Amino acid sequence: MAHAGAEVTLAVRNVDAGAKTAADITATTGNQNIHVAELDLTDRGAIAKFIAAWNEPLHILVNNAGVMALPEQHTPEGWEMQFATNHLGHFALTLGLHDALAADSAARIVSVSSSAHMFSPIVFDDIHFAFRPYDPWLAYGQSKTANVLFAVAATGRWFRDGITANALMPGAIATNLQRHVGGIQTSAELQKTPEQGAATSILLATSPLVEGIGGRYFEDCNEATIVTQRTKDYSGVAPYALDPNNADRLWEESLRLLA
Repeated sequence: MAHAGAEVTLAVRNVDAGAKTAADITATTGNQNIHVAELDLTDRGAIAKFIAAWNEPLHILVNNAGVMALPEQHTPEGWEMQFATNHLGHFALTLGLHDALAADSAARIVSVSSSAHMFSPIVFDDIHFAFRPYDPWLAYGQSKTANVLFAVAATGRWFRDGITANALMPGAIATNLQRHVGGIQTSAELQKTPEQGAATSILLATSPLVEGIGGRYFEDCNEATIVTQRTKDYSGVAPYALDPNNADRLWEESLRLLA
């Protein structure tokens, strides 16, 4: 996006690391309009501060932050940490930026999910593992399902405001995301570079091919096929992740929690 001349803001927990990344982007693209802002998606005060400081139309919002397969942790509110970070933090941020997105009249939201959504639907009766034994992969899976359902619900509610949202699977990329599981486990021939992993996000953020399209799930720069059971290579998208009733229920539950 910087190569295309966009003004880009990196919203990050670690401002020093963000500044180094911004400097690298400027050096490789020549784009001077790369900014860094502090944002911790598990801190409701930090989210509110970021929203309050945003005072211009927002054309593209890429909800890309995430944690994976954490040991059991809960926020002060009692929310399971992966669900809180991967879904509720992005939900609160996007809700707060709605007017800025609507001001663009053709804004796009990109919700970075994962094929791991196939590990679990949203277990609405026990989202935060108050009754079930905690499983880091089930928790991660339902948080990634939430990312898809958010795109479905946001598009349904905000389409008349000119806002569309889509979700995607970026692929297996060796990053710090895998720090809790001993590094990337995917075989080398199936791994992607960071640039390849970003490709589907960039497609959804910028391509005229998806103009006016929302509430869908993409992988490898194409809309994914709906599958009726988990595939060996985890390709496709589970029906429960695109179900509008599930999306509406998650939206209302998220509003209730954040209230």
